[in-house]
Amino acid sequence: MWEPDGKPPRELADALRDIRRPAGLSGDRLAARCAMSQCKISRIETGRVLPSVDEVERILAALEVPGEVAREITALARRANVQYQSWRTYAQKGLWRRQAELKMLADSSRVVRQFLPAIPSGLLQTERYARAALQPSVPSDSVWDVEKAVRARTERQETLWDEERSFSFVLTEQAVRWRYASAEIMAEQCRHMAELAQRPNVDLAVIPLSAEVVAAPLHVFVIYDERLVTVEMLSGGVALREPQDISYYLDLFAKFRQSALAGSDAVHLLELVAHGFMRERD
Repeated sequence: MWEPDGKPPRELADALRDIRRPAGLSGDRLAARCAMSQCKISRIETGRVLPSVDEVERILAALEVPGEVAREITALARRANVQYQSWRTYAQKGLWRRQAELKMLADSSRVVRQFLPAIPSGLLQTERYARAALQPSVPSDSVWDVEKAVRARTERQETLWDEERSFSFVLTEQAVRWRYASAEIMAEQCRHMAELAQRPNVDLAVIPLSAEVVAAPLHVFVIYDERLVTVEMLSGGVALREPQDISYYLDLFAKFRQSALAGSDAVHLLELVAHGFMRERD
């Protein structure tokens, strides 16, 4: 899971709690020294909130922790705030479990932003498209059961119908056009996205091939509220929680969004691409 429930976050919470007690400071007094609330200190020490590296450094300074110990805890904070998982890990667990984890992340967020340079999000995929897209990457290992993964991916989409949550998708035109399936399935996928783009809680934008962009669209990234960014690479994924990292990706997402067609313009482009695929089929 990308959420702060792994070994480094737990170790960090334990370490911060253990160094405060010998110092003889109450949670209230430490909070005052760090310009934090006592409630936040408590949530950090119990592992319910993952502190940023900056917050950890403020706590260490307030407790006057010796240099070597402070460096060890700061390094632990950095590991806790940046997690990497390889696709081999997902393969061992089963791809369907990864879909369940992603659903939990979306269900726990009010605003989800996704930048998609090469393929539509699983939240946007039809069942037939998802099956075709997953098939080439699935080895013979039985834990990577395609049908189970497709069902889990389809279940993820239930969160789109919760209008208390909002979803913003920015795709490149290449992501829309790249052939992962037959022309018929591709046309169906484009029409499906055009329909979803008209939902009140969905903002779907497409960067046309002719657009000038501010940065190279190298990786898929997803922003959950303003608390977590996941970046997908060929070898695996990275989770970022540092405020500076989140701010960077929020700004990058906004800039890509400015280069994109949205609303009726995006729907029109998707319908044109769908029509093109249907002509190919004929």
